[in-house]
Amino acid sequence: MTHLVFLHGVGGGHHAWDAQLPYFAALGYPSHSWDQPGYGHSPAVEPYTLEQVALALKRLIDSLAKEPVVLVGHSMGGFVAQEAYARFPELVKGLVLSFTSAAFGGGGEFADKFISARLGPLDAGKTMAELAAAVMPAMRGSKSDPKGLAHAQRMMSAISSDTYRKAVQMLTTFDRRASLSAISVPTLLVAGSDDKTAPPAVMQRMAEKIPGSELVVLEGCGHLGPIDQPEAFNAALAGFLKRHEL
Repeated sequence: MTHLVFLHGVGGGHHAWDAQLPYFAALGYPSHSWDQPGYGHSPAVEPYTLEQVALALKRLIDSLAKEPVVLVGHSMGGFVAQEAYARFPELVKGLVLSFTSAAFGGGGEFADKFISARLGPLDAGKTMAELAAAVMPAMRGSKSDPKGLAHAQRMMSAISSDTYRKAVQMLTTFDRRASLSAISVPTLLVAGSDDKTAPPAVMQRMAEKIPGSELVVLEGCGHLGPIDQPEAFNAALAGFLKRHEL
């Protein structure tokens, strides 16, 4: 069976996929959730760039599987999945890009505001736990797993502030819009109707540029995505894998 490799968002870690790993393992898919460099027990990379993070993912895939894998990316993990596919397409047989986009929005002033909002509190002496308590509640949707928010806050609280700073800066450098039309593997995009970070309209435009891709919008789901609505997310992903015999 095809190996699934799950890639977390900037405020996450391998536990972001706790509701997915046992579900897909039970369906027969070897399922792996990484800690991006600097997260959990994964060693950091220097410089902390998309190129180096994609290389780290390549090393993981090479160690796991003798054949191409399906990459399942959430938010920042969607950036990393696109970057890895653009650099190492031979390693990937399917892409799932969830609650993400093809580029960090707008650059310039938008990037400065994002960095200020995410890193300003740390500069002012706040802890990661305090930042998580301020940021995460707005990421949930109107139909949200009641345990999801607390789980998300626990994960974000455990991230090293140094890693978080580097990951936030890295996000602002991402732009693979020109690579979308070159994606030639089955691709599923998953959006949430309540996601203000990667709105469905943004993901729709992205889907239109990826040949043969599918877009699923989860009603009432926010940016927490697979943590917000694990059952709906799992159903969308399982259906995609089955349809394409992955």
